[in-house]
Amino acid sequence: MKDSVSDLNQRIAKRVGELRTAQGLALDALARKSGVSRSMISLIERGESSPTATVLDKLAAGLGVTLPSLFDPPNAATRTDCGPVARRNDQSQWTDPASSYVRRNVSPPGVPQPMKIVEVHFPPGGRVTFETTERDRHVHQQVWVLEGSMDITLGTDRYQLREGDCLAMQLGGPVLFHNPKRKPARYAVVIASEVFSKR
Repeated sequence: MKDSVSDLNQRIAKRVGELRTAQGLALDALARKSGVSRSMISLIERGESSPTATVLDKLAAGLGVTLPSLFDPPNAATRTDCGPVARRNDQSQWTDPASSYVRRNVSPPGVPQPMKIVEVHFPPGGRVTFETTERDRHVHQQVWVLEGSMDITLGTDRYQLREGDCLAMQLGGPVLFHNPKRKPARYAVVIASEVFSKR
């Protein structure tokens, strides 16, 4: 399914507002937790902004969810039309306005499981930096390169991935994704999260 930019902005708007309200967070509180300005959050929740992947990642961390969760339909967990199968034509697809990388949520949105699967098409020479350093839960991620090449930098560690390679990481610091080649890359991301254990 190729959603229009407007449709996806409205979906993201509703999800961010829904998650923020469910947690009893005022705009100022979410701004402090996420590092995204109050005015930007307000624009996003009104569907008047096309936020970048970097901004959405900060919001997801501030809301205590994974980035793919922001693309779920509102009230996905309680909807009766969200079953255990996500048909290809129903999977939402989003293009980052800053880098033009395309991500498709593969996992069924209404299934209460700790993991999500995302397919990414990354343009030649493209770069995306996720700057979020603090999260209130462990977020594990594996990147499996299906076509092309990707360079991924975690802090000071750089990994050069080629077709078939898979990188496992735990999010908690800056991550740079870079396609160093002149051909597009395609990779799958499996994301799992768990709440920190209380001591």
